[in-house]
Amino acid sequence: MGAAIARHVITVLTASSLFVAQPTLAIPASEYRALGLSYRAAAKYPEAIAALQKSVELEPQNLSGRVLLGWTQHLAGQKEAAAESLIQVLYCDPNSIPALNALGIVYLVGGKLNAAVFVHAWAAILEPNNEIAYYNLSLAFERLQSYKPAIGAAKRAAQLEPTNPHPLVALSLAYWQKGDRAAAQAAYRQAYNLDGRYRDRVFLNHLQQAGFSQQQIEMTKQILAAHK
Repeated sequence: MGAAIARHVITVLTASSLFVAQPTLAIPASEYRALGLSYRAAAKYPEAIAALQKSVELEPQNLSGRVLLGWTQHLAGQKEAAAESLIQVLYCDPNSIPALNALGIVYLVGGKLNAAVFVHAWAAILEPNNEIAYYNLSLAFERLQSYKPAIGAAKRAAQLEPTNPHPLVALSLAYWQKGDRAAAQAAYRQAYNLDGRYRDRVFLNHLQQAGFSQQQIEMTKQILAAHK
C-alpha cells in the first residue's frame, strides 16, 4: 500500500514539473554580433544596430564589437552616433587602427576635414602600411586644396594597394586640381587599366561609397571626359 502511494506521488511530481518554467539559455554577445552583421549585409540597418548594441551591452570590453557598431551606424547615416561609438573605443585604446580608420572616414564623409586629417595622420603614424589612412588623407587634403600632400598620400596608398583603382583616381584628381593635366590623365589611365568600368561616366557615381564628395565625383567625370 505504501509503495503504491509513493509511486503515485512520484508520478504527480514528475508531471507537475513539466509545467514549471525552465531557465532559458542566455544568448552570447558573439551571436548578436553575427546577427547584426547578417542584418547589415541585407542593409537592414535598424535591426543591425539593435543587435550590435545588444552585443556591446553584453560585452562592453569587446572593442571590436564597438567598432562594428560604429561602422554600422555610419553606414546607416547616423554620423554623430557613429563618431561617439568609435570615440568610446579610442578612450579605451587610443592606438586602435580599426577605430581610427573608421572614425577618420566618418569625419571625412561628414565634411569635418581637419578632424579627418588628424585622425588618419595618427593612424598612418601608428601603422605606416595603412593604405586606408593614406587614401583618405589624399581625399581630405584635396578638399582642403592642399594638393602636394594629397598627391603624396595618394601615391603611397597606390603603392600599398596596387590592384585598387581608388587611390589612382584620387591621385588623378589631385594632379588635375594642381593643374598638371598630363599627370592626371596618366594616373587615370592606370585606374581604368585596372578596372575598365572607370571609362563609364555613370559608374563613377559609386565613388561616393569610396569617400569621394559629390564635387570630387563631378571633377573626376571631367577628367574622364577630357581623356576621351
